[in-house]
Amino acid sequence: MTNTIVPVILCGGSGTRLWPLSREQYPKQLLSLINEKTLLQATVKRIYQQNSEIELKIDSPVIVTNENHRFLVAEQLREIDRADAKILLEPCGKNTAPALCIAANYIAEQDPDAIMLVMPADHIIQNDAAFLQAIVEGLSQLDDKRLGTFGIVPDAPETGFGYIKLGKKVTENISTISQFVEKPDLQAAEQFVASGEYLWNSGMFLFSAQAWLDAIKHFRNDIYQASNAAYREKTVDMDFIRVDKAQFEACPSESIDYAVMEHVVDVVGDESGFSGTVVSLDAGWSDIGSWESLWSI
Repeated sequence: MTNTIVPVILCGGSGTRLWPLSREQYPKQLLSLINEKTLLQATVKRIYQQNSEIELKIDSPVIVTNENHRFLVAEQLREIDRADAKILLEPCGKNTAPALCIAANYIAEQDPDAIMLVMPADHIIQNDAAFLQAIVEGLSQLDDKRLGTFGIVPDAPETGFGYIKLGKKVTENISTISQFVEKPDLQAAEQFVASGEYLWNSGMFLFSAQAWLDAIKHFRNDIYQASNAAYREKTVDMDFIRVDKAQFEACPSESIDYAVMEHVVDVVGDESGFSGTVVSLDAGWSDIGSWESLWSI
């Protein structure tokens, strides 16, 4: 399997929890909240911040965003010298699984074995070196039926995040996935953190384009078929690839976790052949989901 990485940045969402600063036409991922760079720009630049100890083969990024933000996104990418990015446009929001299918279809046309590093555009990671090291570790465990995710080492019993329960240890920092857990109440969150068996669900993923397409076809063929149909009817408009509106609107709305990742946990008797791993990440991560979390940074 090739180790060429294609950063896939999911740049949808309205960021309404930071209203009125973040709003529908100018969501938080397009704002400069921490420094002079916007969250989108910081997310893209992060993966190219390499050092002599970590050598990753990184291809041009792929951005999935919505029609209304296309010019803002393109301009922000040009400002950081990433005019080579491919911008895929959704005509409407259908959650992260269909968005990822669009990206996977585009990437698979170039190289089906390319590794997709999937990152939301609105997260903060303060230790880039630790994140890059986690990517290197995650790459070592991938194959054509194994999908990876990143779990954040919790430093508090947060009730605003989902959790991942660790399964069997694969390496020091990588485990199989025992269970995905919805946002808990405070008592459960305290138990999770105290046990040392749970990580926060980061919403970041690592797998080949073909592995994702095979998995979504197996677990949610309806999403696979509808998103593929939308991509096949795409049009190219300057720097943008626009998928078919009618076909995409017919696609079920679902998250990556619900559509696929919750099916690749350690389940006795699962005959699909797909499996999942989670890399423990301690790198100053935040999803900036509230004014309080922004203030803490």
